[in-house]
Amino acid sequence: MDRRKSLKSILLGGVAGGLAVHGCSPKSEAIAEESTVLKSYTYGRTPKEVQRDQELMEEVFFNDHEMETIAVLCNLILPSDDGLKGALDAEVPDFIEFMSKDIPELQIPLRGGLMWLDHKCNTEFNLEFKVASEAQQKNILDTIAYPDPSVPQDQHPLEIQFFTLMRNLTLSGYYSTKIGIEELGYKGNMPNVWDGVPEDVLAQHGVAYDEEWLAKCVDQSKRAVIAEWDEQGNLIT
Repeated sequence: MDRRKSLKSILLGGVAGGLAVHGCSPKSEAIAEESTVLKSYTYGRTPKEVQRDQELMEEVFFNDHEMETIAVLCNLILPSDDGLKGALDAEVPDFIEFMSKDIPELQIPLRGGLMWLDHKCNTEFNLEFKVASEAQQKNILDTIAYPDPSVPQDQHPLEIQFFTLMRNLTLSGYYSTKIGIEELGYKGNMPNVWDGVPEDVLAQHGVAYDEEWLAKCVDQSKRAVIAEWDEQGNLIT
């Protein structure tokens, strides 16, 4: 199973841990150009939700440096490859910024983790994480990307907890967008094909379908047709 299929399998199975960090990272300048600010949501919201969303949109939590670092991380976690789009195509950094404001408990772990990345990279390579080479970035991430699954999450070192959180947010952000949903092939709730009560059950009760009603109700070619009734309550179509 390739990496992309593994990610989808883990996501659909409800497990977000243990993913490999892999992929290409473009230069931070290109990332900054690709990432656009999410202005508003287009799905249905109640008036209170719309107001709260707007208030959160107007707030700013991460500074430019932090957002660029988040973009680098997102692209390492889920890059565009093999003809598939990646986290930056789905504007996942903006999703993470929004979530940090919507769920304030995420703020300290996320900001602290970003600071740890820069400190670690500066100690190892005398560079900020976002401008380090891909090999240097992966060298650091490999130390925190594969936690022991037998150890409870809250007992891992804080830097490991940070990366697990960032990875989960990246996948959640991507696979809850139109791009990610289309990649999964998810079609939403679909009606089952119903061809009537089984013959053996009908025979057991001594009943049978009227051919006229079979044509009206069990014809699969008409399953998308909305039923119409006459004034006496008789089914027309």
